[in-house]
Amino acid sequence: MPYKNIQSLIELVETLRGENGCPWDRKQTPRSIVAHLLEEAYELVEATETGTRDDICEELGDVFFHVFFIAKLFQERGNFDIGDVARGIVDKMIHRHPHIFGDAVVTHAEEVRQQWAEIKRKEKNHTQDSVLDSVPSLPALMRAHRVSEQAAGTGFEWDDISGVMEKVEEEWAELKSKLASNDGTEESQKRISLEFGDVLFTLVNVARFAKIHPETALTGSIKKFETRFKLMEQMISETGHDLKTASPDEMEALWEEAKRELET
Repeated sequence: MPYKNIQSLIELVETLRGENGCPWDRKQTPRSIVAHLLEEAYELVEATETGTRDDICEELGDVFFHVFFIAKLFQERGNFDIGDVARGIVDKMIHRHPHIFGDAVVTHAEEVRQQWAEIKRKEKNHTQDSVLDSVPSLPALMRAHRVSEQAAGTGFEWDDISGVMEKVEEEWAELKSKLASNDGTEESQKRISLEFGDVLFTLVNVARFAKIHPETALTGSIKKFETRFKLMEQMISETGHDLKTASPDEMEALWEEAKRELET
């Protein structure tokens, strides 16, 4: 009964925003609530990487709630309602999938991506100074991925992943050189920062060639590190020490033990 549950969600939001609703919900604005939507979106990303089915379902619900809530705020202003939102995205998806709902023919996913980009460009109905102008403001790692995709779509691309890996080695050597010559000045720190950024940006392109998303890959690695570190903390505590009193050799040995335990 998915439609009944969606109607219940609409009615819930209406109650919260109603005359006798929740004071906190009644004072929210689109700008204030969208910050919470971003938080929920990141929690959903984490759940899809490390959570259970129930965790993912719950986080999807949180995202749903905030989307419906924002739509309600604009409905109150007489702009549009959640029905308009749904109808708009259905129409857009149909238009952007002419190989499914029209006569277009594509043979692989890359052709779909190129077709999507061209349809989107025509929908905007204006010229851009750069193909990169369509990339929205995003966290740096996500934006790097989108920028590299857009640039590659013009043909500005390596032939294969080996070329990207060679570029990583080149950028890494440049970073090491700048670190070796670091004199502590502001200008030196700026050069090191730029070289470090070049390494990260090139690694994003490695991820793109490997068909993984750098944001989700990094999220997974962070979670793995946190799990190992917490287990190491627990092991150190069981010896009667803590991180401040444990020696570097002790921490290294317990880190490796935690690593082996979690891999079994």
